[in-house]
Amino acid sequence: MRNQLALIGISIALIVTQTSTSALGQFNYDEAKVPKFELPKLLVSASGKKIATAADWKKVRRPEIFKLFQDEMYGAAPGRPEGMTFKVFESSDKALGGKATRKQVRVQFVKDNEDAWMDILIYTPNKVKGAVPGFLGLNFNGNHSVVNDPAIPVTPRWVRSNGKGVVKNKASEAGRGGNASRWAIDSILDAGYALITVYCGDLDEDYKGNFQNGVQPLFYKKGQTEPSPSQWGTISVWAWGLSRTMDYLETDDDIDHKKIAVMGHSRLGKTALWAGASDERFAIVISNNSGCGGAALSRREFGETVRRINTSFPHWFCGNFKKYNDNVNALPIDQHMLVALIAPRPAYIASAVEDRWADPRGEFLSAKHAEPVYALFEDGATGVGAKKWPGVDKPVSGIMGYHIRTGAHDVTEYDWQQYIHFANRHFGR
Repeated sequence: MRNQLALIGISIALIVTQTSTSALGQFNYDEAKVPKFELPKLLVSASGKKIATAADWKKVRRPEIFKLFQDEMYGAAPGRPEGMTFKVFESSDKALGGKATRKQVRVQFVKDNEDAWMDILIYTPNKVKGAVPGFLGLNFNGNHSVVNDPAIPVTPRWVRSNGKGVVKNKASEAGRGGNASRWAIDSILDAGYALITVYCGDLDEDYKGNFQNGVQPLFYKKGQTEPSPSQWGTISVWAWGLSRTMDYLETDDDIDHKKIAVMGHSRLGKTALWAGASDERFAIVISNNSGCGGAALSRREFGETVRRINTSFPHWFCGNFKKYNDNVNALPIDQHMLVALIAPRPAYIASAVEDRWADPRGEFLSAKHAEPVYALFEDGATGVGAKKWPGVDKPVSGIMGYHIRTGAHDVTEYDWQQYIHFANRHFGR
């Protein structure tokens, strides 16, 4: 099986032929130089059994694939910790000029450890009565950076300062509302949804630490100083935090926890996909510009590669993933299988024209190659809603959705409009 581009019928060539070099080697931006590859078989079990029904997928193949991602890529995470508590420490129904009710919740993971916590920030629209659906996502620089609201305390944690996760700074008042453009809070509230967010640094600070700066040490065995090769890296830690947020949302009468869309951008888009695969309570899963280790097929080796991501960000994935730095074809999984783990729940994947590092074509192909699993659950399912890679700013959707938009690596109002429309359709709104 060649890389199956002809079968998919990709119709446009958006990515300019270009290569770049660095100390880590040459990186391909030329579609003609994508290597030959064969994807792991999605609907054939480890024993060779063909998977022909949804029941066989759920009972046989899905657990096999999930275990492979857990052991070889993201790392196994613990479950809900005993003694975890929730406390609403601030609320107001006059937030954002009276448009919303703001609620802030401290989640204490374990007893007798005051540093083991995360804060959930929730805005619900005042115009809607009763429990509302919501968009949940982690943020990069503290809850105070999501919206310019003086009632949100500046995080006492370290925050990223250069986008690479290797330099850390203390957060300050200057960062208040600094990432507001990525959250489209007015559009979300106007559409009748809650916005729910947590700072990823409450769970694990995004830098090359020694696995002592996040929640991992809470779960070490006696004498253990770092995760084993098959235990959670930072992305798995962040996904675990999203599940702990869902634990709280199940207790909140203002939130319809059956209608939560988990969304993430970039490395947090990788996180959203793994969270959606790991926790079926998330009703919709949205990946924005997630690239390598997220929605993009690893075997294409276009833009960021497995070797590069493991070298630049060795803490993101489990130790076993580094085995494939120079032999990606030995991976027993690829990212179309991650998308398939979300089935039959709706999934949306988004790319950007200028974000070649994230391999937009590879992101679309993951959705296409996940379609056979969705078809097991619904005969004639429309999958991603397109046979060919769609044009720029021409979103497509079926049970899955996809768009590639004008612009660079970011989350924009355009992206949010597509996510809201997609959620409206699948939530019957």
